[in-house]
Amino acid sequence: MGLTALKGIKKSKKTVRSRARTGLAGVPIEKGFDYVKEYFHLEVDKKDCISQVKTWVKKNFPQPAKYILSHPEWKFNMTHHAATAFWYNNDLHKNNDTSGDKAKEYLNSLFDYIIPLIETGKELYNQKRLEQKAKANVITISPQMRLERKIKNTIMQELLELEDQWIEGEDTTINLYDRFKFHGLTNTAISHVKPQVEGWLLDYEDAYFKRCEQAVEGYSHVKKSSLKHRINVCKSMLEDMERIKSASKATRTIKISRPKAADKQVSKLQYKNLDDEYKIVSMHPIGIIGKRRLYTFNVKHRELNMYYTENPKGFEVSGSTLKNFDKEQSIKIRLRKPNDILPLVLNKTPIQLQKELTALKTKVQIPNGRINNDTILLRVLDK
Repeated sequence: MGLTALKGIKKSKKTVRSRARTGLAGVPIEKGFDYVKEYFHLEVDKKDCISQVKTWVKKNFPQPAKYILSHPEWKFNMTHHAATAFWYNNDLHKNNDTSGDKAKEYLNSLFDYIIPLIETGKELYNQKRLEQKAKANVITISPQMRLERKIKNTIMQELLELEDQWIEGEDTTINLYDRFKFHGLTNTAISHVKPQVEGWLLDYEDAYFKRCEQAVEGYSHVKKSSLKHRINVCKSMLEDMERIKSASKATRTIKISRPKAADKQVSKLQYKNLDDEYKIVSMHPIGIIGKRRLYTFNVKHRELNMYYTENPKGFEVSGSTLKNFDKEQSIKIRLRKPNDILPLVLNKTPIQLQKELTALKTKVQIPNGRINNDTILLRVLDK
């Protein structure tokens, strides 16, 4: 058959059947109440059944509805009650005389079921109200309030106990660094503790050095040796807080884009993370790469190493060895009193530190660049 012949043939139209409606959209209301009740039993889901009953309750019991609806939802998930509620919610009883008696019979059954729920629902409703009030009265403690409460109940309480012991004539002391660590406190607690210690130090120095008549009179009953002891303890506490602050800076995660090679350079470097005896913490070794000045401290031999480089690349690390440092400008000294010098290393400028170290009668050596498990990485500088 040619193309000309095909043009004369008419194509038969396809008959598209409408999609069968389900759920509430497909309720056969035209067939009467019995069909509607059967349909609800087979085709309507739980959610729609509950919704129809609740709507009917709100319409017919506007005042006590809050009591009735305080019951759990399963109380309203009965298909024959849902079908009845649907029938009357949509006023189908007005237009269907044939189903009138049957629908009315089920309507009476629905009333008989719902009415007792008023009394039982009152107790449930009142209980929910009490629970809501209890939730509304709950005070939410912010992280700041929680921290302040912790500081007050731990370290500040211990400081008050220390003051009581001083008043009783005891020359007691406290290791603030260890107490912070014991209570899990960080540098965020320093702003609460420091004013207390600074206030004590001012009063005791005013009395000891006779700078204030009122302080002298107020502490006239205290021995001069005890005043000196308290001054030293306060200074020690302030130094401990500076160490805590420095440790926090050293361990803080710094978001700095570094070359990938830097991670690989320090991946096998062995060093000491923390030393409790000297209360010092190592910085992250990745901070060494590319810097010009590095301070390290060997806790075993009490050796302070001060490295310097003029190499444009700065420091590099290979295994456990520091590279590119200038041996003529880098020095190593043994510290007799590390606790006196280490705070200066952490806080002073290179020039200020040099002046302090010049006064030390210590043999100066050339460092070898080796870093091991006894080495604390104290500080790096760009110049």
